[in-house]
Amino acid sequence: MLNGFKEFIMKGNVLDLAVAVIIGAAFGQIVNALVESVLMPAISGVVGSPNFDNFALVTFNGNDIRFGVLLTAIVNFLLIAAAVYFAIVLPMNKMIEARNRRLGIDPAAEEADPNTLLLTEIRDALVAGDGRPVDGTGSKTL
Repeated sequence: MLNGFKEFIMKGNVLDLAVAVIIGAAFGQIVNALVESVLMPAISGVVGSPNFDNFALVTFNGNDIRFGVLLTAIVNFLLIAAAVYFAIVLPMNKMIEARNRRLGIDPAAEEADPNTLLLTEIRDALVAGDGRPVDGTGSKTL
Protein backbone atom coordinates (compact mmCIF):
# COMPACT_ATOMS: atom_id res chain seq x y z
CA MET A 1 0.00 0.00 0.00
CA LEU A 2 2.82 2.44 0.80
CA ASN A 3 4.58 1.60 -2.46
CA GLY A 4 1.40 2.41 -4.39
CA PHE A 5 1.11 5.73 -2.58
CA LYS A 6 4.78 6.48 -3.32
CA GLU A 7 4.25 5.74 -7.03
CA PHE A 8 1.18 7.98 -7.08
CA ILE A 9 2.98 10.89 -5.46
CA MET A 10 6.08 10.54 -7.65
CA LYS A 11 4.13 10.62 -10.93
CA GLY A 12 5.00 13.62 -13.01
CA ASN A 13 1.44 14.83 -13.47
CA VAL A 14 0.86 15.03 -9.70
CA LEU A 15 4.02 17.08 -9.26
CA ASP A 16 3.11 19.29 -12.23
CA LEU A 17 -0.31 19.89 -10.73
CA ALA A 18 1.19 20.79 -7.36
CA VAL A 19 3.56 23.27 -8.99
CA ALA A 20 0.68 24.77 -11.00
CA VAL A 21 -1.41 25.27 -7.86
CA ILE A 22 1.48 26.94 -6.01
CA ILE A 23 2.34 29.21 -8.94
CA GLY A 24 -1.35 29.98 -9.48
CA ALA A 25 -1.76 31.02 -5.84
CA ALA A 26 1.34 33.23 -6.01
CA PHE A 27 0.23 34.78 -9.30
CA GLY A 28 -3.24 35.35 -7.87
CA GLN A 29 -1.68 37.74 -5.37
CA ILE A 30 -0.06 39.69 -8.21
CA VAL A 31 -3.34 39.96 -10.11
CA ASN A 32 -5.23 40.97 -6.97
CA ALA A 33 -2.63 43.64 -6.20
CA LEU A 34 -2.95 44.99 -9.74
CA VAL A 35 -6.73 45.12 -9.54
CA GLU A 36 -7.01 46.43 -5.96
CA SER A 37 -4.08 48.87 -5.99
CA VAL A 38 -4.01 50.11 -9.58
CA LEU A 39 -7.19 49.48 -11.54
CA MET A 40 -9.85 49.99 -8.84
CA PRO A 41 -8.29 53.27 -7.61
CA ALA A 42 -8.25 54.46 -11.23
CA ILE A 43 -11.95 53.61 -11.55
CA SER A 44 -12.56 55.26 -8.17
CA GLY A 45 -10.95 58.43 -9.51
CA VAL A 46 -13.35 58.46 -12.44
CA VAL A 47 -16.52 57.24 -10.70
CA GLY A 48 -15.85 58.66 -7.23
CA SER A 49 -16.15 55.40 -5.30
CA PRO A 50 -13.74 52.44 -4.96
CA ASN A 51 -16.65 50.02 -5.30
CA PHE A 52 -20.31 49.95 -6.23
CA ASP A 53 -21.54 48.26 -3.04
CA ASN A 54 -24.08 51.00 -2.21
CA PHE A 55 -25.23 51.41 -5.80
CA ALA A 56 -28.82 50.25 -6.44
CA LEU A 57 -29.53 49.56 -2.77
CA VAL A 58 -33.13 48.44 -2.30
CA THR A 59 -34.78 47.86 1.07
CA PHE A 60 -37.43 45.15 1.04
CA ASN A 61 -39.29 44.33 4.28
CA GLY A 62 -36.41 45.71 6.32
CA ASN A 63 -33.76 43.75 4.38
CA ASP A 64 -31.18 45.43 2.21
CA ILE A 65 -30.83 44.04 -1.30
CA ARG A 66 -27.48 45.22 -2.61
CA PHE A 67 -27.26 44.92 -6.36
CA GLY A 68 -24.12 47.03 -6.16
CA VAL A 69 -22.20 44.21 -4.44
CA LEU A 70 -22.93 42.02 -7.47
CA LEU A 71 -21.87 44.85 -9.77
CA THR A 72 -18.60 45.24 -7.84
CA ALA A 73 -17.93 41.49 -8.14
CA ILE A 74 -18.63 41.61 -11.89
CA VAL A 75 -16.32 44.60 -12.37
CA ASN A 76 -13.59 42.90 -10.32
CA PHE A 77 -13.96 39.72 -12.41
CA LEU A 78 -13.72 41.66 -15.67
CA LEU A 79 -10.68 43.57 -14.41
CA ILE A 80 -8.95 40.36 -13.34
CA ALA A 81 -9.79 38.70 -16.67
CA ALA A 82 -8.44 41.72 -18.56
CA ALA A 83 -5.28 41.80 -16.44
CA VAL A 84 -4.63 38.09 -17.05
CA TYR A 85 -5.33 38.42 -20.77
CA PHE A 86 -3.22 41.51 -21.39
CA ALA A 87 -0.40 40.61 -18.97
CA ILE A 88 -0.07 36.88 -19.73
CA VAL A 89 -2.14 35.46 -22.58
CA LEU A 90 -1.51 38.14 -25.20
CA PRO A 91 2.28 38.40 -24.65
CA MET A 92 2.58 34.60 -24.53
CA ASN A 93 0.68 34.24 -27.81
CA LYS A 94 2.94 36.86 -29.41
CA MET A 95 6.05 35.02 -28.17
CA ILE A 96 4.73 31.71 -29.53
CA GLU A 97 3.96 33.31 -32.91
CA ALA A 98 7.44 34.86 -33.07
CA ARG A 99 9.06 31.53 -32.15
CA ASN A 100 7.00 29.70 -34.78
CA ARG A 101 7.98 32.27 -37.44
CA ARG A 102 11.64 31.96 -36.45
CA LEU A 103 11.43 28.14 -36.67
CA GLY A 104 9.41 28.24 -39.90
CA ILE A 105 6.37 26.54 -38.38
CA ASP A 106 3.07 27.33 -40.08
CA PRO A 107 0.18 26.21 -37.84
CA ALA A 108 -2.27 26.32 -40.74
CA ALA A 109 -0.13 23.90 -42.75
CA GLU A 110 0.05 21.27 -40.00
CA GLU A 111 -1.34 17.91 -40.99
CA ALA A 112 -4.62 16.81 -39.48
CA ASP A 113 -4.75 13.70 -37.33
CA PRO A 114 -5.57 10.62 -39.48
CA ASN A 115 -8.21 9.50 -36.99
CA THR A 116 -9.90 12.88 -37.24
CA LEU A 117 -9.88 12.65 -41.04
CA LEU A 118 -11.40 9.16 -40.90
CA LEU A 119 -14.11 10.22 -38.48
CA THR A 120 -14.88 13.24 -40.67
CA GLU A 121 -15.26 10.97 -43.72
CA ILE A 122 -17.55 8.63 -41.78
CA ARG A 123 -19.67 11.54 -40.56
CA ASP A 124 -19.95 13.00 -44.06
CA ALA A 125 -20.91 9.61 -45.51
CA LEU A 126 -23.59 9.15 -42.88
CA VAL A 127 -24.98 12.64 -43.48
CA ALA A 128 -24.98 12.18 -47.26
CA GLY A 129 -26.54 8.70 -47.16
CA ASP A 130 -30.10 7.62 -46.60
CA GLY A 131 -29.34 5.80 -43.37
CA ARG A 132 -28.77 2.33 -44.86
CA PRO A 133 -25.45 0.72 -43.91
CA VAL A 134 -22.69 0.39 -46.51
CA ASP A 135 -21.18 -3.07 -47.11
CA GLY A 136 -17.48 -3.76 -47.67
CA THR A 137 -17.69 -2.96 -51.39
CA GLY A 138 -19.08 0.52 -50.85
CA SER A 139 -22.58 -0.23 -52.09
CA LYS A 140 -25.65 0.15 -49.93
CA THR A 141 -27.17 -2.98 -48.50
CA LEU A 142 -30.88 -3.61 -48.56
